[in-house]
Amino acid sequence: MGISTFGKRVYQPDWDKLEADVAVIGAPFDAGTQWRSGARFGPRAVREASTLFSFGHAGAYDHEDEATYLPGSVNIVDMGDADIVHTDTMKSHANIETAVRTALRAGALPVVIGGDHSVNIPCINAFDDQGDLHILQIDAHLDFVDERHGVRYGHGNPMRRAAEKSYVTGLTQVGIRNVSSTAKEGYDAAREMGSDILSVRQMRKLGPEATAARIPEGAKVYVTIDIDGFCPSIAAGTGTPSHGGFLYYEVLELLQQVAGRNEIVGIDLVEVAPDYDPSGGTQILAAQVLLNLLGFIFHEKGHR
Repeated sequence: MGISTFGKRVYQPDWDKLEADVAVIGAPFDAGTQWRSGARFGPRAVREASTLFSFGHAGAYDHEDEATYLPGSVNIVDMGDADIVHTDTMKSHANIETAVRTALRAGALPVVIGGDHSVNIPCINAFDDQGDLHILQIDAHLDFVDERHGVRYGHGNPMRRAAEKSYVTGLTQVGIRNVSSTAKEGYDAAREMGSDILSVRQMRKLGPEATAARIPEGAKVYVTIDIDGFCPSIAAGTGTPSHGGFLYYEVLELLQQVAGRNEIVGIDLVEVAPDYDPSGGTQILAAQVLLNLLGFIFHEKGHR
């Protein structure tokens, strides 16, 4: 069966030789979790699940859209995992940042598979020389904690750290619901710092097209997807599940709308903790979302 790379695409361990349209990076770090760990096993599980959708290089035909997605002209390469140093958040984050910078220097779209949501912090750090960007976050939790118990770089902090960047011009935070990771002062700070916050029910009222239209026209968009943005009825394999989340097509249609309106310059998908879902459905969902999103992005770029 071979190595379980993402979508059974080529593995390139020599990053100096990276040539790709899409560079997949594993970030198996979960020391930023506040409760249930296990997302360190996410990259391996999502890669294995993605082999279910490995249709070779002829692309995959979607009869609903009457389109072929991810044809052979889209060069997807798996860079393997960033080195994680156990108990050392800053060194592990630095290694993830190096991997993302390497992908960007090669002109590739970085796709990072976590790991807990703290891995978004080094991902966004790596964009400091890429111009302005807007962040679309799909998540159950706001993740806008400034500091808690001395921790500033855990999985409750990434959107606060992102909003502090001069090149992050705003955030659209969708799916936020229930008792969250962030106290009221965090919500107040988020709105003051340019966040547009929508719950699942608010987005359902708007619909995916109107929700996507809230992202500024012409903005370059970085997409960060926490798997707990989905309802745990379809994504049980995560450390901090929150009932009432999105179903598959709600997220898919939002991503398709955004890919059609804006340039997507980076992606991460985090918090898949496969041991909490014996069915394997969570990692299959994650792989399917990523592959479809990549299909939408490169279809808009003319890969048909």
